[in-house]
Amino acid sequence: MLNKSQIAYCLDTIGKMFPDAHCELNHSNPFELTIAVLLSAQCTDALVNKVTPGLFAKYKTPADYLQVPLEELQDDIRSIGLYRNKAKNIQKLCELLLDEYGGRVPEERDELTKLPGVGRKTANVVVSVAFGLPAIAVDTHVERVSKRLAICKWKDSVLQVEETLMKKVPKEDWCVTHHRLIFFGRYHCKAQNPKCPVCPLLELCREGQKRMKVKLKKDSPRSNA
Repeated sequence: MLNKSQIAYCLDTIGKMFPDAHCELNHSNPFELTIAVLLSAQCTDALVNKVTPGLFAKYKTPADYLQVPLEELQDDIRSIGLYRNKAKNIQKLCELLLDEYGGRVPEERDELTKLPGVGRKTANVVVSVAFGLPAIAVDTHVERVSKRLAICKWKDSVLQVEETLMKKVPKEDWCVTHHRLIFFGRYHCKAQNPKCPVCPLLELCREGQKRMKVKLKKDSPRSNA
């Protein structure tokens, strides 16, 4: 496990690599962001961003989503994985927003997680991106990078990864750290073929060192003989 100074070095380096890291889901208000993050579950941000321009032009308020049959909403998001279940959750979410929150997305994470289709990760994204409140959302990229760099343990659950990051990262840096870890995982420390040979953190990364040893062994003349 890395100590605090090593973690700080890693995060500082990642920050220099991706100084403009940000939420890549297109949105113009907290409600649109909530819908976009809900749609992004088990789906890429790029695909969501192809669907949301038309979706947000057609549906501007929670009431708008409830004025069409479920099948019509399903058709509008058909290109996104799990679109049937997501369409149901969107309509249930909109109904709850109107019934309990005056049609506005709540700022509190605990209230957000009461909304259908909104888990802890989604709530943390909305809290940090839409409202600027300190939070670390752990998606697949954040989890992978945190474990590969030994900031967290391999066996840690998603919640444990979040709790560890909250302990080891200054609270004022939670939001920017979330975005930087996502960019690092999405564009550099990828699930497949991570860029270990050119990674500035290789000396601190045991996972990267293991991968490089395997690569060197495969590339050695004896292994190709």
